[in-house]
Amino acid sequence: MGWESQHYLGDQVVVSKNYSSVSRFTNIFNCADCSETSCAFLSMLFKHCGVFDGKTTCRFWNENIGRGSHVYTWPLSICSGAAPETIKKQISSLYIWPKTLEVPILDPSTLAIKKPVGILRVNVVRAHKLLKKDLLGASDPYVKLSLTGEGLSAKKTTVKKKTLNPEWNENFKLVVKDPQSQVLRLQVFDWDKVGGHDRLGVQLIPLKLLTPYETKEFTLDLLKDTNISDSQDKKRRGQIEAELTFVPFKENNLKFSGPLVVYGRKESSDDKPSDDGALSGAGLLSVMLQGAEEVEGQSHNNPYALVLFRGERKKTKMIKRTRNPLWNDEFQFMLEEPPLHERIYVEVFSKRSRISFLSKESLGHVEINLSDVVSNGRINEKYHLINSKNGTIHVEMRWTTV
Repeated sequence: MGWESQHYLGDQVVVSKNYSSVSRFTNIFNCADCSETSCAFLSMLFKHCGVFDGKTTCRFWNENIGRGSHVYTWPLSICSGAAPETIKKQISSLYIWPKTLEVPILDPSTLAIKKPVGILRVNVVRAHKLLKKDLLGASDPYVKLSLTGEGLSAKKTTVKKKTLNPEWNENFKLVVKDPQSQVLRLQVFDWDKVGGHDRLGVQLIPLKLLTPYETKEFTLDLLKDTNISDSQDKKRRGQIEAELTFVPFKENNLKFSGPLVVYGRKESSDDKPSDDGALSGAGLLSVMLQGAEEVEGQSHNNPYALVLFRGERKKTKMIKRTRNPLWNDEFQFMLEEPPLHERIYVEVFSKRSRISFLSKESLGHVEINLSDVVSNGRINEKYHLINSKNGTIHVEMRWTTV
């Protein structure tokens, strides 16, 4: 399908052909008359732009059905003053399809990060009548626990040797960010000294089934997998018992509606916590490494940060070829009591992207007193890095109690 436009300039006839553009119109309007009208608009637009003068006739031709028709347009001189603008709008509305929508590309560092809202306490009690995996008719079971929506490694119970009815009574705490959508995943495995561990069964518990502060007991049949539609395997895999309690963080834990930003702040040993409610009880220490500025290595600049606290090591992603990395990586530490007299150690390193000698280089470090975090509930500061000429690191920390 296409169009053929004949423009009469005195004794001369100029013919313009197009067998693709009109299909755009007909796909939209789904009628032949609209295509013919489009040709007329196009011819009038030619005249308005000074390409042609005089009377114009547009002939629309459909190759598929052999149908043709002529559309006659008056000279532009007798058209009203608004006609040229109307023609341009009509042509634009026909050709520009679909309508374009500009969507700005956001910097990932500006995106909102979902904060923890509470703690899930899980007591893995026991299991009954598990599958036999060993040659002697027993298994060596243990349980892995994890929450959906988290990239953290799963927590594990101890291994109970040579039993199909293990008793654990082991307690775990998991950080919850969205209790309406997150699900607790319980997987029972048979420990094997050689090779991979066989999975004995799995179960899921949606957190939306829980009422805050109330302990709920679950006795669930173990499944082969989480695919409910898979009904091929009807083998009984035993049961697992667990107790779950969701404990939200206290709403009045954070005193400041906005960040408390201090640059180059000197810590004082005389700082004393002012909130008695934050001085007792378990809580969550959240450490977010926002980024660093003016960190420079002698041979390369591929910075990442390492956090050390109570024997745990957390590492940010590495940003290549920059002195001002933006990490926005957050780490959590579950604590049984406030870290009033403790410090957290943060060090910035640079690492070569390829294997070579002296591949890792320290760009500076800092030790942060956590008493301010406990007293304020939240701090958001930039610290000068020790053993760095001008380097600073931006750290945000929160202490939330349950």
